[in-house]
Amino acid sequence: MADSQTVAPLADFSAAMTSGQTFQLSGRPAKYTVLFFYPKDNTPGCTTENMAFRDAYGQFQAAGVEIYGISRDSLRSHENFKAKLGLPFELISDPDETVCNLFNVMKMKQMYGKTVRGVERSTFIVDAQGRLVKEWRGVKVATHVDEVLDFVKN
Repeated sequence: MADSQTVAPLADFSAAMTSGQTFQLSGRPAKYTVLFFYPKDNTPGCTTENMAFRDAYGQFQAAGVEIYGISRDSLRSHENFKAKLGLPFELISDPDETVCNLFNVMKMKQMYGKTVRGVERSTFIVDAQGRLVKEWRGVKVATHVDEVLDFVKN
């Protein structure tokens, strides 16, 4: 697993998200904000990852952590996905890849024997000052949420 620990200030950004809200990086009151990028709503790995964050949501909340999922899907797709899975956190829609490009998660990947451009499953932790404090790239879904939870608790 690619993994690094840095403390770097991020450029402020805003993006549309579910529940008719707009995400703004600056001024987040949480101790930490978790931004997890995933390829596509309603696909097996992405569904499993979103459910894992959902199931651990109470533990993240207890640690003072906000969670946001991000993909290139439309707000309509996100609203349906969020309702279907009962997600307690908001999903950020990034159809023009602005946020994906800020975090450099667009990669060439192999899918069904073809090379396609898509989102590399990645997670970033931002502190209350808007600094990137931890990132995971090329995430494997199975134990990832536990790793993120361990980091924010310690």
